[in-house]
Amino acid sequence: MLERRRLDQPREVRITLPRFDPEAFGQWSEGIARFMGTAKFLVYMTIVILAWIAWNTLTPRSWQFDPYTFTFLTLILSLQASYAAPLILLAQNRQADRDRLASEEDRRRAAAQKADTEYLAREIAALRIALGEVATRDFLRSELARVAEELDEAADRRAKAERKKVRKALGTLGDPLAPDPLGEPDDAVDSDEPPRRRR
Repeated sequence: MLERRRLDQPREVRITLPRFDPEAFGQWSEGIARFMGTAKFLVYMTIVILAWIAWNTLTPRSWQFDPYTFTFLTLILSLQASYAAPLILLAQNRQADRDRLASEEDRRRAAAQKADTEYLAREIAALRIALGEVATRDFLRSELARVAEELDEAADRRAKAERKKVRKALGTLGDPLAPDPLGEPDDAVDSDEPPRRRR
């Protein structure tokens, strides 16, 4: 059934614009902008303009398509400039977006690196504090030497006590003229007790 159109309402006008891929167009515009910023483009454009002027001044008048004042050349160069400016701006905008993303990523990495550095600094400080309480090699050597001396002194005291017991058992303790039953020299006799007098 045909739809009745009302005359008091405007008709919907649907305009379909051509669709394009913005990323592909942006890459294409960047390629053109990069090419226009090279010395090769300047050389090519200079050759084309010189050839254009030479053709329209040196060839017969019937072959010339843009006589002097070169109005058509001026129009072409104006069109090139009017298209080049937006293409360059589009390429700059895309580069600015890339730079912004790169700077955000750099800031994120710098923050993570700073946090890692602070963590490592705290760990190193904790290790230095812990190492301050650890015994050094010189301290251990001196303590071992002191313990060895104490062990030697204890062994000497034990040996003297054993000799004293043996002498006491033999009944010659304190008699300087009695032969030593252990075969030790007289200076090894303990002088803790005074020697007994001979009668």
